Amino acid sequence: MKTLDYIALILVIIGAINWGLIGFFQFDLVRMIFGNMSLLSRIVYALVGISGLYALSYCGRIGNNA
Repeated sequence: MKTLDYIALILVIIGAINWGLIGFFQFDLVRMIFGNMSLLSRIVYALVGISGLYALSYCGRIGNNA
């Protein structure tokens, strides 16, 4: 489970960096690397989104450890 947590966290960070680049510079790094809504870019976006939803479980686990 710990490995899955780290993978999800890395993907959430990648998503946050990409959104920061879009917001500040209007530059979409995922689109630049994988193409405009290509299959690979859609997979990356989907994985980042799923990771974000999975990261919501951190809130429950943090609350239980306090």
